[in-house]
Amino acid sequence: MKSLKSIIYSLSFISLIFLSSCGYNGGIERDEKVSAAWGQVQNVYQRRADLIPNLVSTVKGFATQEKEVLVGVIEARAKATSINIDASKLTPENVKQYQVAQEGLSGALSRLMMVTENYPQLKSNQNFLELQSQLEGTENRIAVERRNFNDAVKDYNTWGRKFPNNLFSGMWDFTKKGYFEADASAQKAPTVKF
Repeated sequence: MKSLKSIIYSLSFISLIFLSSCGYNGGIERDEKVSAAWGQVQNVYQRRADLIPNLVSTVKGFATQEKEVLVGVIEARAKATSINIDASKLTPENVKQYQVAQEGLSGALSRLMMVTENYPQLKSNQNFLELQSQLEGTENRIAVERRNFNDAVKDYNTWGRKFPNNLFSGMWDFTKKGYFEADASAQKAPTVKF
């Protein structure tokens, strides 16, 4: 009878280890997918940051009296590029901090684009048009990469909460990752007045 109990315990232990290692490997794969998606998010945000000095220089040549807006863009770019989050520390709070800095830069760029409406010769400048086109394309890439990142985070977080993975995910330090979320102001519809 003792040997039967020993065999059952041994088989249970081996099964537990086998099941846990299968879950561990799945967690590693998902964690790497999240890290790769985060790298792409940072890549497209860096592309946007790299375009900004050229855009500011081009606008500066036409709109010297808009110094406050130009300085605001440069400061927002500096703040946005100063926040770097390691892929292993993608907590909801850290992702939100990164997102807030990027939203600050997006707002500054929006103000810059509104200012350019007052300068018809700037809007017809080939350098400006090309930079504006590249910036628009980059904004689209940012949206795609943020969606891809959120998909990877969803897969990772779902995996960690499912049975039997939830029994081991905390032990292996597979903690919940944060999503990019819509800006709170995006929930309010704009008012159109004629």
